[in-house]
Amino acid sequence: MLPLKLANKGRSLTMLKSFLMVCLICSISACVALKPMPVHQAALIGKVSAGMPAIDPNSAIYELPVKAGVSYQEVVDSLKSLSVGLNFVNPANFPIGEHIKQRGIDPQGIKDVYSFCNLSLGTEIMLDHPEFLVFVPCRIAIYEKPDTNKRLQLYIGLARPTFDLKSIKNPTLRAQQAAQTLESALLEMIDKASRGDL
Repeated sequence: MLPLKLANKGRSLTMLKSFLMVCLICSISACVALKPMPVHQAALIGKVSAGMPAIDPNSAIYELPVKAGVSYQEVVDSLKSLSVGLNFVNPANFPIGEHIKQRGIDPQGIKDVYSFCNLSLGTEIMLDHPEFLVFVPCRIAIYEKPDTNKRLQLYIGLARPTFDLKSIKNPTLRAQQAAQTLESALLEMIDKASRGDL
């Protein structure tokens, strides 16, 4: 009887070892297969006012149609007035449409770019990430493009600073917050300018 008990204990011990070995292999396999999930911080983007279209976080451009009855000159005057009130300077304008015309090509409507800079808002980005200078100054375009009826419609568009910041590897939180504040101010400007507000 004693040899039978030893034989059963030996078999039980072998089975226990086999079971533990399978558990160990499964645990190791599970550890190898499971990779830590990356933690994605939500990107900071500008804030739009009530009634404005939502921002597409995957697009560098935010555009608004200019309200019916608001002229190109009213949009320009509005931008200039609003920019001063928001502590922006307008260091340069580029009348691209005029340059296209000088080459004998029809620009198919208005095509102008206005640059704006607010060092109070942008300095933190440039101090933390000097390479961000390639995106400076901020740009707002006023242009015409055909609407659904093939008539030229006036638009105002913004190159979004928070989108530009995506080109910087590991931007600081300070830079992200500054870009968000800067973009929000520019969104306010183009929203009001699209209505001709001063």
